[in-house]
Amino acid sequence: METILKVNNLRVAFQSGEKEFEAVRGVSFEVKKGETLGIVGESGSGKSVTARTIMRLLPSPPSYIKQGEVTFLGENLALKSEKEMESIRGRDIGMIFQDPMTSLNPTVRIGKQIAESLIKHQNLTKDQAKLHAIEMLKLVGIRDSEERFHQYPHEFSGGMRQRVMIAIALACQPTLLIADEPTTALDVTIQAQILNLMKDIQQRLGTSIILITHDLGVVAGMCDRVVVMKDGEIVETGTTEEIFERPKHPYTLKLLNALPRLDEKKKKKRTPLSAFQNDPEKPLLNVKSLKQHFDMGKGNTVKAVDDISFFIHHGETLGLVGESGSGKSTTGRAILRLHEPTDGQVLYEGMSVNRLTKKELKTMRRHMQIIFQDPYSSLNPRLKVLDIIGQAIDIHKLTSNKEQRRRRVEELLEMVGLEPSHALRYPHEFSGGQRQRIGIARALAVEPKFIVCDEPLSALDVSIQSQIVNLLEDLQHRLGLTYLFIAHDLSMVKHISDRVAVMYAGKIVELAESEELYSNPQHPYTKSLLSAIPIPDPKIESKKKRVLLQEQTADDKYNLLNSELIEVSKDHWVAMVKN
Repeated sequence: METILKVNNLRVAFQSGEKEFEAVRGVSFEVKKGETLGIVGESGSGKSVTARTIMRLLPSPPSYIKQGEVTFLGENLALKSEKEMESIRGRDIGMIFQDPMTSLNPTVRIGKQIAESLIKHQNLTKDQAKLHAIEMLKLVGIRDSEERFHQYPHEFSGGMRQRVMIAIALACQPTLLIADEPTTALDVTIQAQILNLMKDIQQRLGTSIILITHDLGVVAGMCDRVVVMKDGEIVETGTTEEIFERPKHPYTLKLLNALPRLDEKKKKKRTPLSAFQNDPEKPLLNVKSLKQHFDMGKGNTVKAVDDISFFIHHGETLGLVGESGSGKSTTGRAILRLHEPTDGQVLYEGMSVNRLTKKELKTMRRHMQIIFQDPYSSLNPRLKVLDIIGQAIDIHKLTSNKEQRRRRVEELLEMVGLEPSHALRYPHEFSGGQRQRIGIARALAVEPKFIVCDEPLSALDVSIQSQIVNLLEDLQHRLGLTYLFIAHDLSMVKHISDRVAVMYAGKIVELAESEELYSNPQHPYTKSLLSAIPIPDPKIESKKKRVLLQEQTADDKYNLLNSELIEVSKDHWVAMVKN
């Protein structure tokens, strides 16, 4: 099989003053024609630096290739001029970036950003490029693509922006596609569509793919071979089956063990110490017919939360799952009155949260807290950790002097697994996992009974996710906490939750005991969510694909690939992949 890309003994360094840091150290691998190579590892392992070095997209200076070769179709990219690389990028090598908001030009319309590469690399006219760009938008699942063509990036959701990035990367049908965490911002059903789309294009065009991800379930279903990176080095490489069935390096084993599997039984949960002191007939939180509507003007109303009801007992964790836009986060914020509910009731220990005055609500904040999704943007970058956590202590006057306040902050930091000395640092001096621990410490500062965990794991590596879940469970056991755990990672939700509620289009369509919902889902939407989740086992993923292939006719496969949301012309699709 022809070798498309060969990376040989690559070393990439960053210069900071007189100090040098090697981000990539002696990395070597090959990519064959038509194969998918997975590169896995935690943040800081050198995955993305390696990918950007192949594309020659790292800033120079302060970064530079210290040693090694990157050979693409027989030519060493490390020796190419910037002008020569401009003709290769997009045409021969496409790249899907992890953060679509910073990768798309905020001042240029979406359609033009897709069309410009077609005009440059395929010599299409503006009208031809526009038609092709609209088809690409349809192909990646964006409805009303003719109208969307003229919109700007800020008018798209995170998942939609990621689809636009994929459309740009695939527009010129490149020989090699580098996908850097391409599905991080996507829900499981959209993730499945995008991965199927990438795989189908690969099979039709013989495209080679480098897939960079921390989701081992995605690796199991997509990759032929796997490279495991740690601290800038490759610690293990092999076929996908070898890596999953016979891992040799302790780090590989750590990654595999950190990921909860949907096909495994839920571990028995420890009952919180305080749960025995409460009446199970009287829930801590009772939500009745809650509605949250937003007036968008011109008679348009978005029903983000549309008449939902549920309760949560003392010491219980209720998981709330669903796709982006289903109303999960809005529900959490409406409960806490961060949004003023349109209608319905939220009862906390029998008291109506909706009817509280501002002064009463301030007192209630001691009992109800939130952990936000993004641990960086939710922390004030100008304040030290001591003051970030100490603010809540000051507002509720929980200490009488600065010394008591400092000791309380240090105690909270130790409680979440950080050092007391960390109190004097700023947020940018911490990793993502450490910042999330600071967010948890801040939520605990006022000694709450109920915490809304709003996607607290989505920005973290898989092993860090496991640490945070273990921390939350330990805190729940010790402090008797009650959680509303909002997430789109259904595997993690299964293992932390007692019961799970599934939201779709602002409504709860199913609510059941955790094990029951996963083993015997009733609603079609729940079934679609569960079937879309990749399992970190190559044999299971391969079996799932064979079943789909056996059950679908040729036309059905096409419709399954693109889903009902994608209105791409089939004739155009066939013509495009043949050319």
